[in-house]
Amino acid sequence: MTADVKRVYAFGKDAEGNNVTEGNKDMKYILGGKGANLAEMAVIGLPVPPGFTITCQTCMEYANADNTWPEGALDEIEQYRLDLERRIGKKIGDAEDPLLVSVRSGAPMSMPGMMDTVLNLGLNDQSINGLIKHTDNPRFSWDSYRRFIQMFSNVVMGLDGDLFENAINAKKIVRGVKSDADLTAEDMQELVEEFKAIFSENVSAEEYPSLVVDGKVGFPQNPDTQLRLAIEAVFGSWNNPRATLYRKQNKIADDLGTAVNVQCMVFGNKGETSATGVAFTRNPANGEKEFYGDYLVNAQGEDVVAGIRNTSPIAELKHVDGLQKAGAELEEVFVTLENHYRDMCDIEFTIEQGKLWMLQTRVGKRTAAAALHIAIEMVKEGLITKEEAVCRVDPEQLDQLLHPQFDKNAEYDVLARGLNASPGAAVGEAVFSAADAVAAEAEGRKCVLVRWETNPDDLAGMIAAEGILTSHGGKTSHAAVIARGMGAPCVCGVEALRIDAEKKEAVVSGTDTVIHEGDMISIDGTTGIVVLGAVELVMPELSGDLDVILEWADEFRRLGVRANADNPADAELSRSFGAEGIGLDRTEHMFLGDRKRIIQTFILNEDPAVREKAVNELFEAQTGDFYGMFKAMDGLPVIVRLLDPPLHEFLESPRALDVEIAKLEATGGDVKTIAEKRKLMEQIDAMSEANPMLGLRGCRLGIVYPILPVMQVRAIATAAANLKKEGLDPKPEVMIPLVSTVKELEKLRKVAVDTINEVAAEAGVELDIPVGTMIELPRAAVTADEIATQADFFSFGTNDLTQTTFGFSRDDVEAEFVPQYLAEKLLPYNPFATIDPGVAKLVKMGVELGHEGNPDLVCGVCGEHGGDPDSVKMFHKIGLDYVSCSPYRVPLARLAAAQAALADK
Repeated sequence: MTADVKRVYAFGKDAEGNNVTEGNKDMKYILGGKGANLAEMAVIGLPVPPGFTITCQTCMEYANADNTWPEGALDEIEQYRLDLERRIGKKIGDAEDPLLVSVRSGAPMSMPGMMDTVLNLGLNDQSINGLIKHTDNPRFSWDSYRRFIQMFSNVVMGLDGDLFENAINAKKIVRGVKSDADLTAEDMQELVEEFKAIFSENVSAEEYPSLVVDGKVGFPQNPDTQLRLAIEAVFGSWNNPRATLYRKQNKIADDLGTAVNVQCMVFGNKGETSATGVAFTRNPANGEKEFYGDYLVNAQGEDVVAGIRNTSPIAELKHVDGLQKAGAELEEVFVTLENHYRDMCDIEFTIEQGKLWMLQTRVGKRTAAAALHIAIEMVKEGLITKEEAVCRVDPEQLDQLLHPQFDKNAEYDVLARGLNASPGAAVGEAVFSAADAVAAEAEGRKCVLVRWETNPDDLAGMIAAEGILTSHGGKTSHAAVIARGMGAPCVCGVEALRIDAEKKEAVVSGTDTVIHEGDMISIDGTTGIVVLGAVELVMPELSGDLDVILEWADEFRRLGVRANADNPADAELSRSFGAEGIGLDRTEHMFLGDRKRIIQTFILNEDPAVREKAVNELFEAQTGDFYGMFKAMDGLPVIVRLLDPPLHEFLESPRALDVEIAKLEATGGDVKTIAEKRKLMEQIDAMSEANPMLGLRGCRLGIVYPILPVMQVRAIATAAANLKKEGLDPKPEVMIPLVSTVKELEKLRKVAVDTINEVAAEAGVELDIPVGTMIELPRAAVTADEIATQADFFSFGTNDLTQTTFGFSRDDVEAEFVPQYLAEKLLPYNPFATIDPGVAKLVKMGVELGHEGNPDLVCGVCGEHGGDPDSVKMFHKIGLDYVSCSPYRVPLARLAAAQAALADK
C-alpha cells in the first residue's frame, strides 16, 4: 500500500447535526463488520455515537511490517481524532470536560469475544477532575477511571486480570459488601491508586521506557500515548491464540485483519436511568419472533457479556421507571434494523440517562434450529425469497440438529436448572478448567466443562468438551454465544452451583450434593437442566423446519446426494435422511466380527479345498448382507465396492503376537500353542509389505485371487435376483477399486459381467447391473478417457486420490505433521477434510476425459469430501452427477448442493 491510501473513515454526525459518515454496510472487508454496520446505522438515521474506523488493511500492514506503522497512518489517525474532537466539542484528556472514547476491534467476519476492547480511554489524573465536575457524579467518574486502568493494564500491557479483581474483592471484604455497586466513590478512588500501583509494580521499565517518570513506571497520562498503545493492542489481538484458534475452527482467513473503531463513550453506568444490553431481533435459540436479550441497569457493556452480574430480560426494559421511553424506542429500532438488513440482527446498546444509543449491530449468530425457523418465517413474511432462505442456512450448522438429545423415556432427577443457552445434550466427566478438558479429550474421555463463566481463553477447552455448564452469565454471555456458534450444548446461569475451580468441585446450594472432578454429569442445553449421572441420549429425527428447507433445497440443487453405508440399518437411516441411493458400500466392513475368522482362513490356508469352503461361507453371508441392503434401498442405486484393503488388515498384529509368544514362553506356556502362534506370526510376516496402501489391494486382489471377485459379484447378483423374484426393484452396481490401467478394469469387468449373466440365467431373471470403477490414483485420472471405455460409471475416491496425489499417508499425517503445516500455513486447510484444488483438478480432468471415452458415463464422488460443504460446492462446479457421504452428512450435502446451484444463477 502507498501512503496516500485511505486508512481512516468517519461515522456519525458533526456539531451541526449533519451526517458525515464515509462508509456503509458493504465495506466490511475494509471497515470490519462493526465499523461497516456502525456506518450503516448512522446512514439510516439511528442514534450512533460519533467516531472513526481504522481499516483492516492497516492492521495487516502493521502486522506484516513487524508491528511498524505504515507511512502516514499515525498522521491520518491524528487528523481524524482532531476532527472527532471538533464534532463533539470536547478534547480527549481535557482537564475541564474530557472526551472519553472506546477502542474496539471489528473483523470482517464476526469473532465474538476473540479480540480486545479498551473503554473509557482519555482519563488521567487531570481529566478525572473534569469528568467529576461535568457529571457531578464522583462515584461514576472514579469507577470509570478504575475500569480504564484495569482494562488498559490487562488488554494493552498484558497484566493478569486477577491482580485487579483480587484488589476489588479485598476492598469489598474490608467494606463488608457483596457487590461492586455497593462500593462508594471514596472506595473507587482508593482502588484507582491501588490499580496504578499494581501497574507500576508489574510493567517493565525496559520494555516501556517512555512510561518511566522519576525512575518508576507510571500509568500513561498522555491521551495520545494511551490511544496509540490501545490501537496497537487491538491490532495485536488479531493474532492472539484464541483469535487464531477461532479462525481455524470457523474457516476464517488469517490475512483479513481487524479494523479498529474509536468511538465516543456513552455510559450505561450513570445511575438508575442508565443501562446497557445486548439484544436480538428474534430468539437466536429457536427463531421465535420476539425481542430477546439481556440488560443491566447502571452498568457498562462488558458487565453484560462477562456474566459478572445476572441480567434481566430485554422484554422488561420498557416497563422500568426512567427507561420506558428508551425501551420503546429500542423496540422500534429492532423493527427498523430487521427490515433494513432483512435478517435477524444482533444489537448492542447503551442508555445514558434516558437517551438510547446504538453501539453495534450485525446479522446475529443463531442455532441451526433458529436459522431454519427464521428463514422460513421470513419467507412467509415476504422479507426474503425461498432461494435466499436456502442460502441463509449454514450447512455445517445442521450438525446441531443431528446431535444427541435426552431420551424421552429416560428416568433422571434434575439436579439444577439454568438458562437453555445452546441446544443439544451432552454427557461426560465434570472438568473445571479448559486445560483439563483438552487433556480429557486427548485421553479419549468425554467431559463437560464446568465454569463460573467462560472467557475467550477457555476456547480450546470449550472445543474439546462435549458441552459447557456455567453458574453465571445470560443467554448472550461468552459461553452462550460461542457454544451456539460451535453447535455445542450449553447451560448458563445455574445460580445454584457454587463452583470452586481450585478444589475442582461444585456444591449445589440447598443440597448435600457436591460435583467432583470426574463425576459423570449430563446437561440439556435445550431445556437448561443439569443431571448428576449419565442420561441416555438419542438422536433426533429430521422433521419440521428442516424438512421444509431441505425440500426447498431439493428444488434448486443439480447434484444428487447418496450415502456411504455398509449395512441395512445404515442404508435405512440414509434413506430417511433423503439419500438418493448408496454411493459406497464397503464390503470389507462385512468381513469383520465372526466373519473375520472365515477370511483369515482363506488368507492363511493354501489348501484349495479349505479356501473354497471359506469362500462359500463368505458367499452365503454376503448374499444375506446384499439382500438387506438392496431391499432397504429398493428402487435406488447401491454401488458395491469389491474387496479393497490389503489382506493384512484382516490378520492379527505380528507385534501383538510376538508379545503374546514371549509371555507364553516366559510363563512356561503350552509348547504346541507356542509353535502354532509362531507359525502364524511367520505367515503374517511373510505377507508384510513396505507400503501396504500401495501394495496388494484393490483390483490387484481380484486379479491375484480371482475367486474373490467372482464370489462377491455372484452374491450381489444372487441377492438382486431373489429380490426381483419377490417383485422388488433392486438396483445394484459393481465398483472395481484402485484401477490404474484400462487392462485391469477390462479383465475384471469381464469377470463381473460373465458372473452376472450366469446368475441371471440360473435364476431366470433379467439383471441389469452396471459395472464401474473407483478413480483414486492420479494415473487413472489422467487416462480416464481410456478407462471410461470399460466403465459405466466413475466414483472418485478422493480420500485415496488425496493420499496418492500428495504422497501423504492418510492414516498418519493428520497426527504427525498436518497440524504443524496448518500452523505454519504451509497448507491452508487439512486436504483430507476439504478437497485440495490440485486434487480437484484431477477430478475435473477425470470427468472431462471420462466423458470423451464414454459420453453416458455417470460420475460421482464417495470420499469423505462428499459431506464437506465447501467440497460439495467444488464438485458442483466440476460437473459431477452426485456426491456420497456418511448418513448424518446427507442433509448437509443436500443443502450445500442447492447453495452451489443458486450461486451459479
